[in-house]
Amino acid sequence: MKRNKQRSVEDFMSTAVISLRETDTIDRVQLEMSLAEIRHMPVVDGRNHVVGIVSSRDLLWALAKDAGKPVQIAQIMTRHVRVVSRDTPAADAAALMIEHKIGSLPVVGEGQELVGIITETDFLEIAEQALKGIDVSRGRAEL
Repeated sequence: MKRNKQRSVEDFMSTAVISLRETDTIDRVQLEMSLAEIRHMPVVDGRNHVVGIVSSRDLLWALAKDAGKPVQIAQIMTRHVRVVSRDTPAADAAALMIEHKIGSLPVVGEGQELVGIITETDFLEIAEQALKGIDVSRGRAEL
């Protein structure tokens, strides 16, 4: 019997990730999220290591609270960020997101540098394809 290889995060993650620095302002986040139509942006340091994440909810909260004032990302980002590696089983990443009620996981390489992101939308696309009867066992290329 042929054994199905478990798919990893790398098979489904996005690699075109827009990241931020702690010194960026919420104006930049608002512009980037709007233009790219995304809801999560990792915050990285000078070595491209993940030090935080900003969601669209964080942005809305900051805009409502500090209307018109310049606010740096460091003030609104979530600092304790759960990350996964490329070879993390996709099912484990989905379970982690469900367990902690989070919408995305930055993906890091061997040196802990940001290499991608996997989001709830990625998993919903997989679910949609599977529900249509399309084989998703080969990763995103087959979607």
